[in-house]
Amino acid sequence: MERKIVISALLHQVQVGIVEDNRLVEYYLERDSKERLVNNIYKGRVENVLPGMGAAFVDIGKAKNAFLFLADADADLSTGDSVMVQVSKEAAGTKGPRVTTKISLPGRYLVLMPLQDHIGISRQITDAAERARLKEIALSIRPAKMGVIVRTVAENSTPEELQQDLEELLDVWARIQEKFKGKSRSPLLYHDHDLVHRILRDLYSQGETAVVVDRADLQQRIIRELKELAPGSDPKVELYQGKVDLFTYLGLKKQLERAGNHRIWLDCGGYLVFNQTEALLSIDVNTGKYVGTKNLQDTVVKTNLQAAVEIAYQLRLRNTGGIVIIDFIDMTDPADRDAVLSELATALGRDKTRTNLLGFTRLGLVELTRKKTERLLAHVLEVDCPHCKGTGRVLSDETVAFQIALKVHSLALENAAAISVNCHPAVAGLVIGPGGSNLRALEQHTGRTIKVLGDASLARQDYEVKSWSID
Repeated sequence: MERKIVISALLHQVQVGIVEDNRLVEYYLERDSKERLVNNIYKGRVENVLPGMGAAFVDIGKAKNAFLFLADADADLSTGDSVMVQVSKEAAGTKGPRVTTKISLPGRYLVLMPLQDHIGISRQITDAAERARLKEIALSIRPAKMGVIVRTVAENSTPEELQQDLEELLDVWARIQEKFKGKSRSPLLYHDHDLVHRILRDLYSQGETAVVVDRADLQQRIIRELKELAPGSDPKVELYQGKVDLFTYLGLKKQLERAGNHRIWLDCGGYLVFNQTEALLSIDVNTGKYVGTKNLQDTVVKTNLQAAVEIAYQLRLRNTGGIVIIDFIDMTDPADRDAVLSELATALGRDKTRTNLLGFTRLGLVELTRKKTERLLAHVLEVDCPHCKGTGRVLSDETVAFQIALKVHSLALENAAAISVNCHPAVAGLVIGPGGSNLRALEQHTGRTIKVLGDASLARQDYEVKSWSID
């Protein structure tokens, strides 16, 4: 598999695409690393404890207090207590950031959990012998009563590499503890690295991953950091200097736009319909234009198999988290159901984010869960439409035209001498009517002179109705 890390930077914005076999599978965007809170560690002050909610609110020096589940605290808390917390989720809307006292410090090969006694091996490392070897090394090097997780990139690494990574993390932890015990005015104890460093640290693999960037200074920085992450290596970082932007040149912009669509077409002619709600994501599979070549059962199975692969891909790119319900086209043969589930499981296996495939429900729907990590792709790139308020629907032109007529009628009753209407040209055409018939009828009904002007700068549901009174 050909794998690339594509990094484009402009002003204070950095976008990163993970590309596998020329297909964008993951997308990250950081507009200002200083504003990012996730993984930062703070010395917080407990503002209040709510046993009924099983939570506490902690002041970490931000506009909104952080939310701490008591289950994530390693000791009983009281108002006024100082507590070391790490941000696990960014603030959103009216909610402050979520924090935990279960501190974790990611390195190149290991994640140090200084307050937990635990050993873990990345599930992406599947070879049993390698997992056993890495676990043995981890057990031998970790400090007493501390935990470590061996990361995917540590596969085939040496004990010396793991030891060095651990020592660097222990140094970081010592500095954090020293700050916590001190009297610094700033509650910030540790600021996580920026997006570029995190991507290189977590996803770059010497000899298996190409890196492409669009700025010379970024190229030099990445070469320097890769040498620090993998001493003795000679990393190659390609500098793109074309006239169109890097993501457009590689075809990633179109793939990103496609992932934002409500409807996704399959190569066979079938299509998927995505509906995201607060509680879950539902996906409907349809045959669409695909009519098959043999019989209905064959057409259904082929559509579902292709849909299974595309669904796994879309979940990863869209960074969907939580409950997912899939309505595959009905299949009567249990063997066909098993084949589709197997295809879906295989495709989901390429995703590093943990998923739990629960299979078909009694209603014939497939249910799965995917761990919530970063924000949804849609939340990174989009905001709710100010016109439809996030519903995806707006008033029809006919409805807006009728609202305008009602407003004109109301103003006429208020003794207006004349009335003017500014609205979108499409709506203006309906208010005026064929040959001006609707406008004439409205003037006759109100007994007032009415002037209608089309303004293409207005949204279709926006309009302005003014009147001049008789004095």
